[in-house]
Formats: sequence, structure tokens, C-alpha cells
Amino acid sequence: MSFGRRNQEEIVTEETKIWVCKADDCKCWVRDNFKSGAVPTCPICKSDMEQTTRVLEVINNPGKHS
Repeated sequence: MSFGRRNQEEIVTEETKIWVCKADDCKCWVRDNFKSGAVPTCPICKSDMEQTTRVLEVINNPGKHS
């Protein structure tokens, strides 16, 4: 019997551009395709953010047309 067993889907990941908050006490980050402006400010503490990359699960943003 295989109660509780589910088929596990493979998680697709890729290197993704993100923006990370520069404030030492803030851990906020935002995917590039979900940012609010050309150079976003942190949505949590309003500090400057810098661009970097991370390997993340692929998520599409259907509201973005870029």
C-alpha cells in the first residue's frame, strides 16, 4: 500500500536576477521581474537595493510584459 505517497514533480530552477536590500538589519529581496521600478527601493524598510543573482525556482509573472 502507498498511502501518503504522492508523485513528486521536479522543481525547475535557474539563475535569476534579484534585488537585495543594502540595509544590514533587513533581509528583504525581490525578483527582478517583480520589482516596482527601474531601481527599486526596499518594500520593507525603504533602503536602497542592489542587483545580484540567485538560483531560484522558476516563477512566471503574467502581469509583466517585458
